[in-house]
Amino acid sequence: MRPLLLVLILLFAWPARADTELKIATWNIAWLTAKPTGHPDLPRDIRARSPEDFARLRSYAERLDAAIVALQEVDGPLAAARVFDSRDYAFHLTDENDVQRPGFAYRRNLRVTRNPDLVGLDLRPTARFSLRRGADITAETETGSRLRLLSIHLNAGCREGPIAQSERRECDSLGRQIPVLAGWIAERRREGAAFMILGDFNRRIERNDELVERLSEAAPLDHANAGYSNPCWGGGTFIDHILLGGAARGWAEESSLRVLVYAERDRRFRDRISDHCPVSLRLRIP
Repeated sequence: MRPLLLVLILLFAWPARADTELKIATWNIAWLTAKPTGHPDLPRDIRARSPEDFARLRSYAERLDAAIVALQEVDGPLAAARVFDSRDYAFHLTDENDVQRPGFAYRRNLRVTRNPDLVGLDLRPTARFSLRRGADITAETETGSRLRLLSIHLNAGCREGPIAQSERRECDSLGRQIPVLAGWIAERRREGAAFMILGDFNRRIERNDELVERLSEAAPLDHANAGYSNPCWGGGTFIDHILLGGAARGWAEESSLRVLVYAERDRRFRDRISDHCPVSLRLRIP
């Protein structure tokens, strides 16, 4: 009886495995580059940010205080480090020469694996301004749970209306990107992986939108900001979205969706900060 009693005491005394809470965000920082105005890699109407602009962005990154941030329109790790403190954050961006690259900033205390880019999203890889790859990482918690994340920036110009039946070139390009994304989702489903797709979809996704319906054929998805309006720069409809699949659908904390709205009200600051606000969600991972 004594050995049995000792085992029971140890079982009840052993601490329960604590869940891991992660705040995960997506933020298009709009031509974030350290290149000067007039650089040949930049459009002629893009003006370099001032030191004050970078300081303002850095203060918003500190307020965001996310464990993982899916980035869009970032010109490499040096530009990202002007916004996120490189002592606290590591960076991973797609392996391409485009100034507008998707990627991630993530806390250095996280165990992160960098996966190959989702190359197929870039339908015009040799163009001066390409259609951008997807950045792909896996984050692992201390308890061994894994979360696969994909940062994307889809083709612009098809924000609403039909995709497959449209005659517009922009909608044709977006329609060709959908099977690439669906293939990535289907692979995660075959693996049994928990996953998130975050970023600038360049699409107002309303109820029964064709884009999400076609992606959901690959695996069931939860759309974290479905049904919400975007308060950024006075209000509107989201084009930045967060999709969850696999076990991650059950990890999202209820009512944790947030948009970090800038204090600046003058719309001239849109070019100095960003025309997109950070969108975040909290996960509780077992």
